[in-house]
Amino acid sequence: MKRVKAACLEQTIHFQLKEELPKEVAVRDVHSELEAYKAQLEHKHTKFKVVAQSTLEDGSILLKIKKQYNSYDCGDYLA
Repeated sequence: MKRVKAACLEQTIHFQLKEELPKEVAVRDVHSELEAYKAQLEHKHTKFKVVAQSTLEDGSILLKIKKQYNSYDCGDYLA
C-alpha cells in the first residue's frame, strides 16, 4: 500500500486586466483580486509561499506560488 507523506502544488497564476474597464480601474481591480486571493488562502488556513510576483507591462500580475494540497502535510516544500 502507498501513502502520500507530503504534497504541495506549484502554480503560476496570471491575474489579467478586464478589457472593458479603463486601465486605471482595471489595474486597481487586479490588485484587489490578488489581495482577496491571498486573504482567501489565509482564511482557509492553506499554507502557501509566494515564490515570485511580478507586474507585467500592461499592469496585470503574474504570481508564482507554492501552496498546500488539500490538507496534506507540506513537508520541506514550503521551507
